[in-house]
Amino acid sequence: MHSHHARPVTLLRLFGRRILRSDHWVLALLAVVIGIATAGGVIGFRTVLDQIQLVFHGFSSEAVVTLIAEQPWWRVVLAPAAGGLLVGLMVRYLLPAGPEGVPHVMEASALKGARMPLKNGVMAALVSATSLGVGASNGREGPAVHLGATIGAQIAQRLRLSENLSRTLLGCGVAAAVAGSFNAPFAGVFFALEVVVGHYALSAFAPIVIASVAATVLTRAHYGDFPAFILPESTGIVSILEFPAFVLLGVTSAAVAALFMWTVMAAQDAMTRLDPPRVLRPAFAGLAIGLVALQFPHILGVGYEATDMALKETLSLHLMLALILLKIAATALCLASGFGGGVFSPSIFLGAMTGGAFGLLATMVFPELSSGQGAYTLVGMGAVAGAVLGAPISTILVIFEMSGDYKLTIAVMIGVVVASAIIEQTLNRSLFTWQLHRKGISLRGGRDMEFLGRIRIADVMKDDYLTVTADTGLEPLTDCLRRARYGEVFVVDDDRRLIGVITTVDLMHADAGPDGEVPTAATLLHRDPPALQTGDDLHRAINLMEGAGESHLPVVETLESRKLVGFVHEHDVMLAYHRAIVEARAEERGQSHGTINLRRR
Repeated sequence: MHSHHARPVTLLRLFGRRILRSDHWVLALLAVVIGIATAGGVIGFRTVLDQIQLVFHGFSSEAVVTLIAEQPWWRVVLAPAAGGLLVGLMVRYLLPAGPEGVPHVMEASALKGARMPLKNGVMAALVSATSLGVGASNGREGPAVHLGATIGAQIAQRLRLSENLSRTLLGCGVAAAVAGSFNAPFAGVFFALEVVVGHYALSAFAPIVIASVAATVLTRAHYGDFPAFILPESTGIVSILEFPAFVLLGVTSAAVAALFMWTVMAAQDAMTRLDPPRVLRPAFAGLAIGLVALQFPHILGVGYEATDMALKETLSLHLMLALILLKIAATALCLASGFGGGVFSPSIFLGAMTGGAFGLLATMVFPELSSGQGAYTLVGMGAVAGAVLGAPISTILVIFEMSGDYKLTIAVMIGVVVASAIIEQTLNRSLFTWQLHRKGISLRGGRDMEFLGRIRIADVMKDDYLTVTADTGLEPLTDCLRRARYGEVFVVDDDRRLIGVITTVDLMHADAGPDGEVPTAATLLHRDPPALQTGDDLHRAINLMEGAGESHLPVVETLESRKLVGFVHEHDVMLAYHRAIVEARAEERGQSHGTINLRRR
């Protein structure tokens, strides 16, 4: 009897031990933790935002247009101005580098080994919640993504995980934040993979899905399970003849997206040129927003009520056209002045107004062929947002999940793809990559650049080089060059300092001097050749080889000492780069071993 019961217990123990020793199970467990922690962070972020809105505006609700009408005019004007002063002080003392968002997450993932400081993450969320609470015309999803990414990165850092696993956990935080913010688990997964992680390998896909689902379960339990926007009486696409109209709306949306992106950059340039005191910038911007909000309260905050009004077809053509220009100006001013917040909600808002205005005109011209103004509004939302964010797949999914409307699938896909393709072909970048480009950061090549930056020249250089001194004669020099692996010898002084380089080609052109003097190394050498330092990386090596037109470079201790320690050939550089990529791809597919170091610490 005893042995009969002992067997299942033993099997259970073995199974438990197997799970604890499996990297995939540990990663899944960490994904659940990150999903729950991020969802808690998103709920906390929105709670702080609501409380600040209550203090400054007298209400805590997304129904800003309706409720602001009940407030006295002076409160509408002064709340964003006084709130702007508070934000200016917070940035000055808590976040001197300024508010952070999705571009910082992309940079951390591609170039910083998925490392993000906890203090910056928390302070950025606090500044953004305050900014949006007082009425800044930005979005709340960007700060939520930054907070989620920080949570994932911190857990990876505490456990001292490899860079690839750290990137996956950072992606878990991003997916959980998007899923929790929009009640959109699919969109969360694909936004994390498309924008942050950069690949769809199962080793990253599985934990990111788990984190996204965990966050969705918690936020649905807290807020309820219903779509953010509801489309009235959607019938789907009425006629196939509407397809050209959806393509034209995609083109129009690309123009609005381009104008928005360009205005954001121009506002930042203007702010840098004028250079008002940094602490006062958000206050001035808040005052301007408050004055405009007296007539157009739609531009305050994330703007979800105004977006809903466009979907419900309750806004006039003139108002929607005016709101496109006012929202672009308001968001650009808020971002340039130092208010925290993202660009997703403003992009959705601009898309709703663009699609709404286009749909109103299309329905007036071809009433029997139109799917209705609300359908075009939904397509516009996806098209502008997809083009601005440079994330067409996740934007399509966000629109579906936010509206709960799958009948307009093809229309939304056409609009998003056309707008995204036009922006890619004309501007060649999203708003996020443009913002990074302005800081001198290029993600072109993304992780490949990281591989190149991680490998030091000291790890790939060879030391079987041949040297001669300046007074070496022609015969020993010829003999030395014959033995040199790449037909090149280095000329050094008595302290092994690099003076120059001589190649076989130089020897072929060696002529006796006018008085019959026999040439020496000193007369043939190329002085001060380009050289690498031992601390340089492969990226620098490739750039120097390309710039100098050389495939073979000397390596010195430092450029000041010029003390020769080795040489590097382009074959060595390419081989090291190839090995790094193969290892990284194996890690992505979960084929490398010993990556999670929990039980060995």
